[in-house]
Amino acid sequence: MSWTNSHLYRFDIGGIQYSVPDPEDDFNELHFVDSRKTRLSKVVSREKARFTYEYDFGDSWEHQILVEKILPPESGAQYPVCLAGKRACPPEDCGGIWGYDELLQIIRDPKHEEYERMMEWLGGSFDPEKFDLDGINRSLRRFRQSSKSKRPDVPEAFRQAFEAEDKRR
Repeated sequence: MSWTNSHLYRFDIGGIQYSVPDPEDDFNELHFVDSRKTRLSKVVSREKARFTYEYDFGDSWEHQILVEKILPPESGAQYPVCLAGKRACPPEDCGGIWGYDELLQIIRDPKHEEYERMMEWLGGSFDPEKFDLDGINRSLRRFRQSSKSKRPDVPEAFRQAFEAEDKRR
């Protein structure tokens, strides 16, 4: 994935907002519950549960998450693991869904006046249809190996949820 966890995020689970509270906000005006101290398995513990994840409040990437099925852990399996997905992750700071749509229009047209600039910004290539399952699972393996080192590119809520799963095995 190309997101770097460089923006604020929140989970809305049952009307409760989970995120990293602003350390300078003595009054916690947004009323966030500290996601770093919350285990995902404790607040989403049933199949068919739905919740929202929003990343980058400026671009407002909103994800509706549905827990389709909860399976018992397989003996010897390493978690987390990605089973499937579709399409590439939109680039960081591309302007939300509207900016991403505009970016896709530009890179589909090599004659567009912004084409070269956008391709340079993207690092020379970008295939919005490509989903790299192996690459994602390599990243997750690196995460497992270094989760104790508090990697800054993984949201704390995810890190703690995965650590809790590891402790149960």
